Amino acid sequence: MGLYKADGSRITKSAFPSTTAGITDPEVIVTQDVYATRHSDEGSYYPGTSNDSKPEGSVKTLAFKAGQVVRQSAINALYPAAVIDSISPATGGVAGGTVVTITGKNLDGVTSVTFNGVAGTALNVVSATKLTVTTPAVAAGVRDVVLVDDAGNTTKTGGFTYA
Repeated sequence: MGLYKADGSRITKSAFPSTTAGITDPEVIVTQDVYATRHSDEGSYYPGTSNDSKPEGSVKTLAFKAGQVVRQSAINALYPAAVIDSISPATGGVAGGTVVTITGKNLDGVTSVTFNGVAGTALNVVSATKLTVTTPAVAAGVRDVVLVDDAGNTTKTGGFTYA
């Protein structure tokens, strides 16, 4: 799922259009219409059969109307942390350049992938469950892979080995 402005641009958690209206789990006032997306086959009898090419889906519905008051926790819940299920291949050369596929959950908000603290390149979010990235040059050894998204960082300790 993704959240978007009326013009189609993606809304990050930090840029959610609202103003504070309270203190503890504050109420916020939505300052512009916000739309949620889903894939065209979600909820159909044959899920996964769509040719919907957008990672977050192409069906857009109004999620929050400008002027609506909601709790900050309700907004936070819409930005779940990424989950790494697998990294393939899990080994590559120290010169970098290995195209890695990461599968998991909630990957559609990932904005960066690092290997031992060094950013990968050519990040391509294919779907909410799959992304690809090219490894940077890093010294030999077992290295952590970190996904950065709106919910924070998700680390796969020892997720990639440089040989």
